Amino acid sequence: MTQVASRVILIRPTGFGFDVETAGSNAFQNPDAGPDTRRAALEEFDALIAAVDRCGIGLTVLDPTTTEAPNAVFPNNWFSTHADGGLVFYPMHNASRRVERDQDLAAVLHREGSDVSHTIDLTALETTGRALEGTGSLVLDRVNRIAYAALSPRTSEGALNRWCVRMGYEQVPFLATMDGTLTGKPVYHTNVVMCIGEAFSAICLEALPYPADRDDVGLQLERSGKELIRLSLDQMCRYAGNMLQLSSSKGYFILLSGTAFASLSAEQRKQLSAHGELVVVDIPTIERVGGGSVRCMLAEDFLPRR
Repeated sequence: MTQVASRVILIRPTGFGFDVETAGSNAFQNPDAGPDTRRAALEEFDALIAAVDRCGIGLTVLDPTTTEAPNAVFPNNWFSTHADGGLVFYPMHNASRRVERDQDLAAVLHREGSDVSHTIDLTALETTGRALEGTGSLVLDRVNRIAYAALSPRTSEGALNRWCVRMGYEQVPFLATMDGTLTGKPVYHTNVVMCIGEAFSAICLEALPYPADRDDVGLQLERSGKELIRLSLDQMCRYAGNMLQLSSSKGYFILLSGTAFASLSAEQRKQLSAHGELVVVDIPTIERVGGGSVRCMLAEDFLPRR
């Protein structure tokens, strides 16, 4: 079992745009600024592809199944892959995102050299209003088999329970809000609040309004042997928690956006650099209009390779 992937799967933002339906639960989204939004998103996507390729990390780049999917650039929400050959499909909160799913994904990945031995389909939970949006909802400590989850309209406790039983993970659920208060709007995805690498975790504990949650989550991360890098609410709102550690024969890398990097202090950058080279990619349009950052664009491929 490994925490860090050496391959990623991305989907081109050919239908990218502002989605009023998902904006109801995602405070990071802003209305489309103009006619060049889609072109700008494609250029930012290509810049991320180039950065990943320079690191020597394996790439699978797919086109969306439909051009009527404004959020397709965030594929990690509807599927995840696992080292035992598992491919999991997830229940999505909004109908506009359910069209992103490709039921032929196993065959597509097989053609790309990754072997899927079995699939787990949790999408039926949508019929009862229970959502769990992949590794947006779940920030996984894969080595210690712990799933961290910030509960929100997109991350239901019932679906979390189902996933953890099926996958054999311990769950650590908590509430996180945009302003850190009990009356604040829930943060839509856990991977905006925190990320977990091989030996570190960056997390905005200030977003957790319950002191017991802050203590429990912080202690669990430390017990798991992770160096704890604390983020402020302002840094979380600038996507500092939305990072991803990857590896290749060239070493370890931590991918993050220019917005996130600019928010970090010199000490935080030093802490992170001890765990891998910081790879900074500017994606302001995707962040502003889509409400997600670099980590959201990268679906890890842990599947066995032929």
